Amino acid sequence: MTSPADDPYVRVRGAREHNLRNVDVDIPRDVLAVFTGVSGSGKSSLAFGTIYAEAQRRYFESVAPYARRLIHQVGVPAVDDIIGLPPAVALEQRRGSATSRSSVGTVTTLSNTLRMLFSRAGTYPPGAEPVDSDAFSPNTAAGACPECHGLGRVHRTTEELLVPDPSLSIAEGAVAAWPGAWHGKNLRDVTRTLGHDIDLPWRELPHKDREWILFTDEQPVVTVDPVREAGRIQRSYQGTFQSARRYVMHTFADSRSQALRARAERFLESSACPSCGGSRLRPESLAVTFAGSTIARLNAMPLGALAEVLRPVARGEGGELPEGPRRQVAETLCTDLVDRIAVINELGLGYLSLDRTTPSLSPGELQRLRLATQLRSGLFGVVYVLDEPSAGLHPADTEALLTVLVRLKEAGNTVYVVEHDMDVARRADWIVDVGPHAGELGGRVLHSGPVDGLAAVAESATRRFLFASGPDPAAGRTPREPSVWLHLRGIDRHNLRDLDVDLPLGVFAAVTGVSGSGKSTLITQVLAGALAEHLGTDVPPDNAGEASDARDAGERETGAGAGFAAKGMEAVDRLVQVDQKPIGRTPRSNLATYTGLFDSVRKLFAATDDARQRGYNAGRFSFNVAGGRCETCQGEGMVAVELLFLPGTYAPCPQCRGARYNEETLQVRYRGRNVAEVLGMTVDAAAEFFADVPQAARSLRTLREVGLGYLRLGQPATELSGGEAQRIKLASELQRSRTGHTVYVLDEPTTGLHPADVELLTRQLHGLVDAGHSVFVVEHEMGVVAGADWIVDLGPGGGDAGGRVVASGRPADVARAGGSRTADYLARRFSG
Repeated sequence: MTSPADDPYVRVRGAREHNLRNVDVDIPRDVLAVFTGVSGSGKSSLAFGTIYAEAQRRYFESVAPYARRLIHQVGVPAVDDIIGLPPAVALEQRRGSATSRSSVGTVTTLSNTLRMLFSRAGTYPPGAEPVDSDAFSPNTAAGACPECHGLGRVHRTTEELLVPDPSLSIAEGAVAAWPGAWHGKNLRDVTRTLGHDIDLPWRELPHKDREWILFTDEQPVVTVDPVREAGRIQRSYQGTFQSARRYVMHTFADSRSQALRARAERFLESSACPSCGGSRLRPESLAVTFAGSTIARLNAMPLGALAEVLRPVARGEGGELPEGPRRQVAETLCTDLVDRIAVINELGLGYLSLDRTTPSLSPGELQRLRLATQLRSGLFGVVYVLDEPSAGLHPADTEALLTVLVRLKEAGNTVYVVEHDMDVARRADWIVDVGPHAGELGGRVLHSGPVDGLAAVAESATRRFLFASGPDPAAGRTPREPSVWLHLRGIDRHNLRDLDVDLPLGVFAAVTGVSGSGKSTLITQVLAGALAEHLGTDVPPDNAGEASDARDAGERETGAGAGFAAKGMEAVDRLVQVDQKPIGRTPRSNLATYTGLFDSVRKLFAATDDARQRGYNAGRFSFNVAGGRCETCQGEGMVAVELLFLPGTYAPCPQCRGARYNEETLQVRYRGRNVAEVLGMTVDAAAEFFADVPQAARSLRTLREVGLGYLRLGQPATELSGGEAQRIKLASELQRSRTGHTVYVLDEPTTGLHPADVELLTRQLHGLVDAGHSVFVVEHEMGVVAGADWIVDLGPGGGDAGGRVVASGRPADVARAGGSRTADYLARRFSG
C-alpha cells in the first residue's frame, strides 16, 4: 500500500464547503496549479475554504490548546477527507490593519531590521548614549514625537473653517461645525443661556465672545429653559457647552462613524508636525545617522533607492565604519536588507517606501509584499495557496510575478493559485476549472489536469478565453468621439509632478500604466477631487472612510488640491465613484438592504391581508429592529459558541433556526413564501418571483445584468468579495433614474472577475456612455483597454520613474506608441 508521503497527489474527497457539490478531486503536489472558474463558482471554496482550511486545522492539532486561541483560525471545512496534504500557507487578497501606523516596513518586517541597524551601528552625536531599536519606531513611547504622538501630522482649525458664512447668526447655523438635529439645537440653547446673543450676525459679535464660543476648552453646565413651541411641553434640563473646536477634534479622533469623521474633517486643516517635520520621531532619534542619512530619510526612500544606499556597506565598503563588532553588525544587517528588498523589486514593488501606510496600498500590493516575505523564508515542502496574485498588476508586472511563483515551486513547494488572468493560467502545470456557472449552478470540478485538457470540456466558461486565437473582438470596434474635454494643468500630487493632461468626456476612457505609475492618483484623487470640488461635495462618497486614516500619515489627501488649474468642469453635473470597499462591515448589511430592494419586499409583506389584520407595518419585517426579529439572536440568525481553547464559532440560532425572525412574523406569507424564505432566494429566483413588481424587478434586473444572479438576497456583506461589492454598487447606480451628465470613476473594476464576468461588466459600462455619460476606469485588463474609446498611459515606470503621460489617444494609436510598456501588450490584442 502506497503511503501518503509517496503519493504525489493531494486527494480531496466529499468537499461540501459553500456551494461545492460533494467534490472529489486529485491535484498533484510540487506543481503550479491554477484554480479557475466564473466569480462565485466555488474555486475559492475549494482552494481556501477546503484545502487550506483543512491543512491549518491539522497543524493546530499539534499546537498547545492555549496557543490556538492567540491565532486566527478559519474553521473546520465541510469535507470527508483529504489525503497527501502538506502544511499550507495562505496569501489572501485582504487588507491589513486599517491604520496609518501599519506600513510597508511593518508588513515586511524590514523596518525592524533597519531600526536594529541604527541602534547597533548608527552614528550618534558626541556624548549621546546608544538606544534600543524601539527609539527609532514612531509606534512606541520611546520613539514617537511627543507633539504629534508619532502620526507625523497635526490637525488644526480656524474661524474661517468653523464659520464659513459670518453673515449668519448662531441661531441660523453660523457655527457650521456644530452637529445638526437635537445636538446642535442643544448647543445653541446652551450658548443663549450663557448670555450670548444667538440672533446677532456672527461678524457683529464681540471678538472675545467669538473666540470663546469657537475655541474654549471650558465645558460649563447650565440649566436650559427651551423656547416653548406650540403644542409641545418642554422641561428644563442640564446642558453642557462644547466649543466648535472641541466638538470637531473629539469627533475626528474618537467617533466610530466614518460619516461623522469625514464631516469633522471638513473643518480641519492638516499639516506636517512642526516639531518632527512629519518624520514622526523624537529629536533624539533623528540625531542618529547611518550612511549619512537619518532613519526618517531612509524610510521615505523608494525601496530600490534604499537598496543602493545600503549595498556598499553590505559589500564591506562602508568607509565611515570602524573595524570591529559594529562594522560586522552593519554588514550583516545591510546584506539581509538588500537581499530582501531585491525580492520586492523583482515583484515590481521597488517604488514603495518603508513608511508607505497600509491603507494607501491596494490588496494586490499587500499580497505581493507578503509573498516576498515568504520567498525569503526558505521553506520547502509547503503548499502555498494564493488568491489572485495578479490582481492590480500591469501585464509587465505579471510576468515578473510568474517568475517568482515558478521559483517558489522549484524550491520544493506546491503553489495553488486562484486566478482569473489567462496568461497565468496558460503558464500553469495543472488547471482545476470549477463551474460551470456561479452559486447553485456551480460547485462542480469540470476539469482537473494539464492545461491543454480543458480544451475538450465544452461546458467550461474558461475554455473560450484560455484558447482564444486571433485579434480581440473588442479591438475592432470604432471608438466614440469625445463630446468635450477636461483640461488639468500643473498637477503636483505624489509622483505626478507638474503634469498637464487632457481627459475626454462622453466616452469610455481607460487609464493604464505599470503599478505605481500614478493612475489612481490621477483619476480617483485628482480628477474625482476636482469634480467633487466643482460640484460642491467635499469628499467623493466612497472615499470618505479612507481619507482620515490616510491623511494621518500625510498620504492620499482628498479634494482637488492646491496648485493646479482645471477647465471644462461645467459640463459635468454629477460624480459617481464605484470602488471595491465593502457595502457593509457587519452581517446585518446585505445585498437586499444595500440596494433598497428590501424596502420593497417589506412593503409587499406589510400589504398582505394577514399583516394588515395583525397590525403589522413594514418595520415588522426588518431583522434589525425589535418587534419582528428573533430576540434570542437579535435578528442575526446565528449565535456565538465559545469553545474555550478552540476557536469561537457560530451556530444557527436554536430559537429561529437561522431564520432571523420570530414565529409570528414568519406566519405572514406573500405568494406562499415568508420573509426569511425570500431572503434565502438567489437573485435569479427572485427575479422570476417578483417579475410583476416593477420596483423590485428593476433592482433585480440590474443585479443580473452585472452577473450577480447567483447571490442570495440576504447574503451578508461580510461574505462578499471586493468585486462583488463593486458590482452591487454599480447595479444600485444603474437602477436609478439619471439626469444630466454623470462622470463614473472606477478603480480596476475587473479585479476578481473571470473574463466572462468582465464581458458583462464592460457591457454595462459602455451602456452608461451610450446613455450620454462618461466613464473613467483605471485598468490593467488589456481586453477592456482595447475596447476603450481613449487611453491615457502613464509611466514609464513606477514611483519616481513614473508620473508622466507616455501615450494618449485611441487604442490603435497607443498600441504603436514608443516608450510605453502598455503598447506591446495592447498590440497583441490587435494582432492576436
